[in-house]
Amino acid sequence: MLLAGIVLGLIAGLAAGGRLDNLLAVRLRLTLLIFVALALRLGTEAALQRDVALADQYRVPLLGIAYGALIVALWANRDRPGIGLALVGTALNATAILVNGGFMPVWDQALAAAQLEPADILSPIHFLLSTTDPVEFLRQAGPLGDVIPIPLPIIRNVLSIGDLLLAIGIAFFVFASLLRAPRPETATTAGAQAEGPIAVAGGLGRAHRVRPATGLSSGMAETIALDRPIVLGGSGAGIAVPSPTPAPEAPGGLRASRRGVIARALGHPYVRLAQNGSFGALWVGQLISLFGDRIHQIALAFLVLEATDSAIAVGLTFFAATLPNLVIGPIAGALVDRWDQKRVMIVSDLLRAAIVLMVPFAATVNILLVYPLVFGLTTVSIFFRPARTAVIPRIVREDELVAANSAVWLADSMADVIGYPLATLFVTFLGSALAVAFWLDAASYLASALLIVTMTIPALARVAAAAVPGLRGLRDELVEGWRFLRGDAVLLHNTIQAVVGQFAIGITIGLMAVYAQDVLVSDAFGPKTRYGFIEAAIGIGNLVGGFVIGLVGAKMARGRMVIAGYVGYGACVAGLALTGNLGVALGLALAMGVANMMFVIPTQTLFMERTPGDMIGRVISFRFSAVFGSMTLAMAAGGVFGEILGSAAVFFIFGIVTMLAGLAGLLSRPLREA
Repeated sequence: MLLAGIVLGLIAGLAAGGRLDNLLAVRLRLTLLIFVALALRLGTEAALQRDVALADQYRVPLLGIAYGALIVALWANRDRPGIGLALVGTALNATAILVNGGFMPVWDQALAAAQLEPADILSPIHFLLSTTDPVEFLRQAGPLGDVIPIPLPIIRNVLSIGDLLLAIGIAFFVFASLLRAPRPETATTAGAQAEGPIAVAGGLGRAHRVRPATGLSSGMAETIALDRPIVLGGSGAGIAVPSPTPAPEAPGGLRASRRGVIARALGHPYVRLAQNGSFGALWVGQLISLFGDRIHQIALAFLVLEATDSAIAVGLTFFAATLPNLVIGPIAGALVDRWDQKRVMIVSDLLRAAIVLMVPFAATVNILLVYPLVFGLTTVSIFFRPARTAVIPRIVREDELVAANSAVWLADSMADVIGYPLATLFVTFLGSALAVAFWLDAASYLASALLIVTMTIPALARVAAAAVPGLRGLRDELVEGWRFLRGDAVLLHNTIQAVVGQFAIGITIGLMAVYAQDVLVSDAFGPKTRYGFIEAAIGIGNLVGGFVIGLVGAKMARGRMVIAGYVGYGACVAGLALTGNLGVALGLALAMGVANMMFVIPTQTLFMERTPGDMIGRVISFRFSAVFGSMTLAMAAGGVFGEILGSAAVFFIFGIVTMLAGLAGLLSRPLREA
């Protein structure tokens, strides 16, 4: 995987116009320690391979010193793009190995899924984990071991979460290094990501950033712009605004034209975001945890459905998962505005990991105990969401907000496209070891927390009057956030539209498993597989829609995109009610994903653009409470209506409601022209 990460980074970086001399010019801190640690790690494995008794006797301290030294060296370079990911991947692998006395567990079911045999385990550091006891699996750090099967020819293997993070981190690092112009390492550039607090004018004034950290060199951060291409090899920090490109027929014209294309590629927000170490850590951490959530969701939905055979019981599961949004959201937002938002995200991830670990134990006692745990999981997530939303504008440039929001939703879409099919297969072959699905999700939350630790987030300087402590101050802050939302016609009308328009999303979440079981017809696939296919198709639509909006969304009217998105989404949901054909349903689900991105990404960008930095937690939380409250009621109502009318009829009714909510946006001039 390490080699795969290097190759992937080289291919992507060179294709984007990077140069190998840029990579060779990179100077890492504690380079000697990195080489010593790698030599000790590889040397220990080589000695074990040759049955050296001394190496086997001191296996744990040798591997512990090697991994410890490597973690220290990577921590010293965590500001480099991708290094934070490699750091967390190394730490997770080290944990699994040291917990097992110097051995890395390889889960036998994952090995079989990858079409490999126990005899294929040749490394002296790996051992076969074949226990079916969930407690023993957890005790041996199974979720951090090699549990991810890769059943593809040539690259057939079994990987750990740490392996994936390590490969992605190295790919990010190589890609960004190829594109960065060489510069001398100074104290200023070494601390570039920590510069510049965000100043906030008193009261409801708009937040403005002094110099937002992007993870790029200071020269690049000052010269890159969406409408102004750049080229490498100029003066200063190696970035220069190019002169007009010569015509192709002029001497050197073709070469200059090629440089112009490369410059435009380098200046695109997606490329710049890939070079942003803090955004990369946040994005990959969310991607990993989203993959875990997909496995958890499939397992939970069918755990309840098989235990109860009741649409109401399944609907209540998702109802419990969204109920906290009704009352806790605004309070959470006000508290997040007061607290250190990086710590909020870290603690939230750790708490979610602990809660998910408890789900399979609770299910074995009584299925009803799952509901309060799901409720608690969402309660913690309510604190994470506004904290993440508030952090993004502080770690990316203002003209990168649309692309950053698009990238965040692209991660969700990638998890849908790849995660749901894999999750379906994974849950199918888990059998009696269903608890592993929840423990992998817990491991993904742990990985996300560790990645957030590596982020550098500029401080938020508040020039306004100090907050009043206690409940009175909290109440005043809540009122202030509500007044701001109520006073901004665009944000208020958008929220009202979403409350009605996203009711259908709650309906589809709560009833999609029932729809796949009762309405869709297929001789080749069972209900679990059909459900996974539908969710994956929605994810593909999200992926396509998010990518396109990230490319062109900055030039489009936000309000009109939102209106079109709701109309399209409602039409697709209503269309699902009219077909039992799996192929047609997959096409409609894909279109639902595209339409979803058309109202989600512009909406989030509008809130980031129009809300002061020191109030964004409260304002976003009010919106989350209203919208997710609507979805919560939809899930509860959907279960009842689905039991009475059937899932297809419920889909049709609320698909039409969403279409009407979208068209109603045309009646609001502020929203229409936003």
